[in-house]
Amino acid sequence: MKNIIRKRLSLAGLEAGTLAGNTAVLGQAITLVESQREEDQLLAQELITLLLPHTGHSLRIGITGVPGVGKSTFIEIFGKHLTAQNKKVAVLAIDPSSGKTKGSILGDKTRMEELAKDPRAFIRPSATGNTLGGVANRTREAILLCEAAGYEIIIVETVGVGQSETSVRSMVDYFLLLMLAGAGDELQGIKKGIMEMADGLVITKADGENERKATQAQADFQYALHLFSQPESGVAPTVMTCSALFKKGISEIWESIIAFKEKTTFNGFLQSQRDRQDLEWFESYFQQLWQQNFQANKNIQSAKKELVKKINQKELSPLQAAQILFTKKI
Repeated sequence: MKNIIRKRLSLAGLEAGTLAGNTAVLGQAITLVESQREEDQLLAQELITLLLPHTGHSLRIGITGVPGVGKSTFIEIFGKHLTAQNKKVAVLAIDPSSGKTKGSILGDKTRMEELAKDPRAFIRPSATGNTLGGVANRTREAILLCEAAGYEIIIVETVGVGQSETSVRSMVDYFLLLMLAGAGDELQGIKKGIMEMADGLVITKADGENERKATQAQADFQYALHLFSQPESGVAPTVMTCSALFKKGISEIWESIIAFKEKTTFNGFLQSQRDRQDLEWFESYFQQLWQQNFQANKNIQSAKKELVKKINQKELSPLQAAQILFTKKI
């Protein structure tokens, strides 16, 4: 059994299998980078370094929206639209974790059953764990692995927990916000922050009796976006409508995304954004390592216990205690 495990985690095997587009090996590689074991993390870092020259060629799309907006349904129809054009599509679907057990249902493959069967598609559900911002702890690494495996379009579906869906913006090229018409979210209910981050907005479920409401919501949101400052990309976000049920508006959404990519490639924003995202990744991972080192330092943890006692006894304020711990003076 041990030999099987070693073979499965072989660096050369993972590298070759990923580059060959073997979905089973790709899944194992993502499992490796998501592992919390120190030896797995070291191997994962080596794997990412080896595969790095084969990354960066995909179009990375982040998709978010509140629960019930139809993210999974939209992504399945959108993904099928892309695979019909002979494009390889990877979906990194983030599921919420239980705050108590840290477990997750990971049901996105069942919600995207048709896309999951498509040989040109790869769907990988991951749990958020303790990570905030609607993404998993190793989503960036998973994106690189999918790129190395030859996937041209990488879709990151966020948890959809509300206004905290911001971390995904720092790892994608295009950020798509899905909205519902007539759900109490229009204008005053939507925080400015997440709308300012969006490169495109889509009013979903624009069919039947809801089509008129969707058209009105489209006009309202387009007007609201005019009140915002010009985005850094230099491309004004568009508001579109779609019906995944009747496959309406899907091609228009894709054309809008392609137009955005072409404009931002031409004006240099796409590359500068990716450069900035790499620095943000560096800063984020450094902070994570620093925190892990802090938690593992027995002297610091011992000092922390003493400081907690002094806080409870009103001998020190929390601010003073934190400063003392930071400078390691006790």
